[in-house]
Amino acid sequence: MTIDLAPRPDAVGQRYDAARVAAELDAATANLDAPLGALHLGALRWNVADMLRRANGVPIRVASKSIRSRPVLEALLDVPGYAGVMAYTLPEALWLATTVDDVLVGYPTADRRAIRALSIDPELARRVTLMVDSVEQLDLVDAVLAPSRRERVQVCLELDAAWRRPGFGHVGVRRSPVRTPAQAGELAARIAERAGFRLVGVMAYEAQVAGVADGESGPTGAFLRWMREKSMAELRERRAAVVAAVERHADLRFVNGGGTGSLELTANDPAVTELAAGSGLFAGHYFDGYAGFMPAPASAFGLDVVRRPDAKHATLLGGGWIASGPAGEDRLPKPVKPEGLSLLPREGAGEVQTPVTGGDAASLHPGDRVWLRHAKSGELSEHLDAFHVVHGGRVVEVVSTYRGDGKVFL
Repeated sequence: MTIDLAPRPDAVGQRYDAARVAAELDAATANLDAPLGALHLGALRWNVADMLRRANGVPIRVASKSIRSRPVLEALLDVPGYAGVMAYTLPEALWLATTVDDVLVGYPTADRRAIRALSIDPELARRVTLMVDSVEQLDLVDAVLAPSRRERVQVCLELDAAWRRPGFGHVGVRRSPVRTPAQAGELAARIAERAGFRLVGVMAYEAQVAGVADGESGPTGAFLRWMREKSMAELRERRAAVVAAVERHADLRFVNGGGTGSLELTANDPAVTELAAGSGLFAGHYFDGYAGFMPAPASAFGLDVVRRPDAKHATLLGGGWIASGPAGEDRLPKPVKPEGLSLLPREGAGEVQTPVTGGDAASLHPGDRVWLRHAKSGELSEHLDAFHVVHGGRVVEVVSTYRGDGKVFL
């Protein structure tokens, strides 16, 4: 199963909205049973091309957590400008590395079985890079297998990219304890002097910029845009100093930064050699709210109406399609077809079933289909065993998700 995601000339000038995409997905899949996931090939290709435009020539490493479909990942890596995968667990990375030449594990691991598998296989050790931010993580690898008994393990040093300012505290995610050039240089020296490891990369993920929509109007939006500017300026200076400190102890193969929400900003940082992104490809609705870009809504899922509790409500079979992160309404799926539907505040995305109201809810009957967009991107794949790829009014391919491949990594 393959799909061609290369940018097409006929995509220039196209514009996709959620209602149009959902209508096309609905028409092409009307004979299929729910729950049903679908990708709009034209919208997906548009996103592939737009992210390349925003990256401005800097290679994009695909964040697998935002895709979770091996055929789609492999199709992306066939597109010039996309290179390498950022996996979210080591077992996932080992699975992907059977065909993918360059896999960076984006988070530290304590999976001893997977560490052993990596350590004894020369090809996997060449293809996979672990994330570290402390000597304790090196100790853990050595405890699994001593350097004399294993392959040399490639590691990437993660830098804390959060923004700190008096009065605001820590703005960003709690990840690495390594923040300053001195701390990074010290850890790089410890890795360099240690047998069994090779330091090949530095990563800094600016979550407070890449993962926070800034398109809101009013004081909140103005603050977020101001914060993005100040945070990126601070990080740009600090990242350069960190890379210089690390390069005194290692020949780096890459310096990774970014995220879908900051591609053009991070691409302009001369210290960065590659970007990591993925959410802007399937484009869950959480990514509708950025000021500088608007991805096409390339993915959606359909659920069927199975009952009518009263004249104003219709109930769908399927529930719990909630995105990760801070619990809130922005993590709920959004009904897009029929237009005007909404979830109920007291039930949200439901448990096994999800009621909707408003819009045309009064005219829905058992067997009718409602289309929704997930808030995040790859997480949708955890509910489905496949995506139906729609183009030209018909299903042109069916691609498996990780779940469809029998894989559950986290």
